[in-house]
Amino acid sequence: MIALLVLFGIATALVFLFVSAYNRLISLKGQTDNAWKQIDVQLKRRHDLIPNLTNSVKGAMQFEKETLESVIAARNSAISASTGATPATAGKVAAAEGVLTAALTRFMAVVEAYPDLKATGNIGKLQEELASTENKVSFARQAYNDTATEYNISQRQFPTLLVAGVAGASQAQLWELTDAAERAVPMVDLAMK
Repeated sequence: MIALLVLFGIATALVFLFVSAYNRLISLKGQTDNAWKQIDVQLKRRHDLIPNLTNSVKGAMQFEKETLESVIAARNSAISASTGATPATAGKVAAAEGVLTAALTRFMAVVEAYPDLKATGNIGKLQEELASTENKVSFARQAYNDTATEYNISQRQFPTLLVAGVAGASQAQLWELTDAAERAVPMVDLAMK
């Protein structure tokens, strides 16, 4: 009788461990998916701001047509890459967004060269909105990477690794910088020339 109770106690503990590990993985997967959707929301906002900005400066920058076209093409590629994207395809989205970031950086440098454009309130407001959105995208990426890292680590820890297959867990791809220009240290020159 005592042996049967001990066996029952061990079986109950194992079931409890299995259920706890399974629920933890499902919870972390949900958190990772939510963090991914937060990036998606901010990227949509970014993608929606770009046409407003490019249309606002189009007339004044006719001879900078190549710069405008590169921003528009990069935006379209980024939208394509993010359509239907999941944490498993984060690398593809990150690469497309890196190209868009580089194109926007060039675009903003060209806009800065036009004092008449800078003087208009609309351009300034749109630039502020875009800068604010870039910050939100950055925070969303950081939150996603934190959550995805916790999810990935949990899948490799004991006893959770025993249930990872049953829970349908797969490694979430982290958002990484793929563009060398994004990794470069910006040059700041405060010299009064």
